[in-house]
Amino acid sequence: MEENKPQQLSLNLSPEVAKGNYSNLALISHSRSEVIVDFAKNLPGYEKPEIVSRIIMTPEHAKMLMNALLDNISKYEAHFGRIDLGGKGPKGTTFNFADFGGPLGGGNPS
Repeated sequence: MEENKPQQLSLNLSPEVAKGNYSNLALISHSRSEVIVDFAKNLPGYEKPEIVSRIIMTPEHAKMLMNALLDNISKYEAHFGRIDLGGKGPKGTTFNFADFGGPLGGGNPS
């Protein structure tokens, strides 16, 4: 049997994309077949937040992204300390990693 070797992925990063976009707000919606994440910046003095990027992915890829974020945030906090979200906001405006289980929560992500 052939061993499972990690696949090498070669990516092209154009200078325009490499600049990135600042976002301090994410709006998430979904249908049965897609999860849509609109990244926006909400700055003082502007009437409405400006969407800077929209990412559309399958629910399976969205869950894989969530698990990767949980893993990376766990590693970040282990190195730099706990990220303080400044208290609890209204339900739906933020979340607690403990709600998800996994490395930061204490259960297994489903």
